[in-house]
Amino acid sequence: MQLTFLGGVSEVTGSSYLIETSHTRFLVDCGMFQGGREADHKNRAAFNFDPEQIDFVLLTHAHIDHSGLLPRLSSWGFRGPVFATEATVDLLKVMLKDSAYIQEKEVEWHNKSKRRKRQLSGYEEAPLYTVAQAEAFLRQLRSVNYDAEIPPHPTVRCRFRDAGHILGSAIIELWVESGKKQKKLVFSGDLGQPGHPIVRDPTPIQQTDILLIESTYGNRLHRTMPDTIDELVHAINDTLHRKGGNIIVPAFAVGRTQELLFLLVDLHRQGRLGEMNIYVDSPMALAATGITLQHIHLLDKEATETLQWFNNSGHQLKINFVQEVEDSITLNTIQQGAIIISASGMCEAGRIKYHLNYNLPRPECTILITGFQAAGTLGRRLVDGVKQIRLFGEELPVRADIYTIGGLSAHADQAGLLNWLSHFNQAPEKTFIVHGEPGNAAALASAIEQKLTWHATVPQRLTSILL
Repeated sequence: MQLTFLGGVSEVTGSSYLIETSHTRFLVDCGMFQGGREADHKNRAAFNFDPEQIDFVLLTHAHIDHSGLLPRLSSWGFRGPVFATEATVDLLKVMLKDSAYIQEKEVEWHNKSKRRKRQLSGYEEAPLYTVAQAEAFLRQLRSVNYDAEIPPHPTVRCRFRDAGHILGSAIIELWVESGKKQKKLVFSGDLGQPGHPIVRDPTPIQQTDILLIESTYGNRLHRTMPDTIDELVHAINDTLHRKGGNIIVPAFAVGRTQELLFLLVDLHRQGRLGEMNIYVDSPMALAATGITLQHIHLLDKEATETLQWFNNSGHQLKINFVQEVEDSITLNTIQQGAIIISASGMCEAGRIKYHLNYNLPRPECTILITGFQAAGTLGRRLVDGVKQIRLFGEELPVRADIYTIGGLSAHADQAGLLNWLSHFNQAPEKTFIVHGEPGNAAALASAIEQKLTWHATVPQRLTSILL
């Protein structure tokens, strides 16, 4: 049996892993690389395997850095099923078409710009995949239930366990026959932080031969939730009531937006935040919120109680979901008092860039960064404290306050990861640290060796390991 690390190693995007035996070839995840020109090059490069020879795909969750190249895989000849939880399948039906639409619009804008500058050199860019290709791919999705064992192939059994990251996210347990031997593999996917809003805590796993564990925050501890909430309340009250500006929140449409809405409602219920005008400027976020409400049984107790209060009591909260482009443009005429939550979460595409364009130069405004920002992204540059950015071809000063609310991350910190690992009854034969920037992955590997006395390896992209 051979395991190849196609992506999601030494970085936090592009997660994808190829497993090959004498009987089958399949993928766990098929994610899009994000952040800068190198990411675009990786996404456009041919797969270093024949998509037609892939029997099936197992998907940990719906985020684009884990799922975003699936329509491209299909358009290159993959015809097998993709197995994911029911909630993940529902989310993908929205997210992948939205991803394709954004790509089409971005490419259209770039090509118009090149034509205007006479820089086309005889060819135009094309999207990674079109909306039509994304829609065609959706027929290959297959829903599975948490904790139910399924056989995607006669020599493979698998089970999806709740990862506590976003709605429908999964840890994948795999039993794979190779020759006369059977190996168990566990893919953590993205693990949630215990006690995080809305979703349940990650499911403990007790045994495996081979383990792949994420390390997004493998080198640090999150701020405690009470301290995080205090900072969030201060940022909102200071901006709305003292400075008199707007609050712009780049947020993933799936997961982070719903968590923020829950927190804002709950803090209003507690009396810590007053009347608010909240705008969710993302058609996909509206769809994802609707899907979340269809899967209430997957939410934790606190989220369910807050939702019941919101539906059954009089309150002064105004939550406006913005769909039409014209209405999104109108938001930029609001000078103060607005909380605008918009995608993308790393400020790389979509409507958030327009809201940053209008509000970043204004010192009375605040940008709330509530999630991980990958190297090379606009969001990362803002976190790193740049004083000027280039947006829509123009230089733009950064005068707004930048708050990084790290404790809201949907990823487990180092303590959360070690706590999840502590439930294994013995060390795996091999432990691979994935889905983390090099320093973060190395720090987690060191912590595992020191505190659990396991050996852990940080693999390189495109390397293959015989298991």
